Amino acid sequence: MRLELGRKGESIALDYLCKKGFTILETNYRCRLGEIDIIARDGRTLVFAEVRSRTRSSFGTPQETVNHRKQRKLAQVAEFYLMSLKDIPPVRFDVIGLTFNADGTLEKVEHIRNAF
Repeated sequence: MRLELGRKGESIALDYLCKKGFTILETNYRCRLGEIDIIARDGRTLVFAEVRSRTRSSFGTPQETVNHRKQRKLAQVAEFYLMSLKDIPPVRFDVIGLTFNADGTLEKVEHIRNAF
């Protein structure tokens, strides 16, 4: 159920970013240091996006689950990715939080630019 919700959330996040004019470069980018859900371009800016999906609960928002440790891990993976580029563009870290109702319907999408 949790993996299914995560996949559904990532699919919705991809559609959302495309509709906002982002160009998707990578999904589920993996290296020996970890994974980044989405790597995209927003104009000239390279965006590393973490997608968080949750069912509605009192445990806080999906984006609150991207703690300092997770932020450090994402930054390390992003740095590894950047080493493969010839020219390094401006970089931004975004979090896309998706909240689903108990029946699996989407309640809300919240996109936080420059989340950390």
